[in-house]
Amino acid sequence: MRPMVRGSVTLIVLALGMPSLAAAETMSFGDSIGKLAASCGAEIIANCRGVNPDSNRLKECLSRNRDVLSPQCASDYLGAFEAIQKRVAARVTVANACQREIVKVCGGSTKETSKSIPCLVSTPKGISNNCLKAVDDAGYR
Repeated sequence: MRPMVRGSVTLIVLALGMPSLAAAETMSFGDSIGKLAASCGAEIIANCRGVNPDSNRLKECLSRNRDVLSPQCASDYLGAFEAIQKRVAARVTVANACQREIVKVCGGSTKETSKSIPCLVSTPKGISNNCLKAVDDAGYR
């Protein structure tokens, strides 16, 4: 494997495999990318050289090459990308579900939700069930 391709595959794993603090109702980034790497690693190397290592472009590449994918990769890759998108969407909803808590309990701003995540995770008092569920779904706890 060429060093550039090996570096791209590593970058994909690092970019998509952002750490999560706990498993939630959505599959973690790490679990999703692990499933993708296990099922489609060879196909990514063989068919997606030079593809920018982001989930949308990689998904498009695998979709374009569906006719040459192994049965395991063909059955797993859409689910892995769907799980990544669900986790991203869950993280976006934290700002809406926790708006009151971010401002009142944590003294933060909903424009910078990420700065209030440690407070939301470590302060059980005053955090609504809806907010806690959003935090869990996003993988922060």
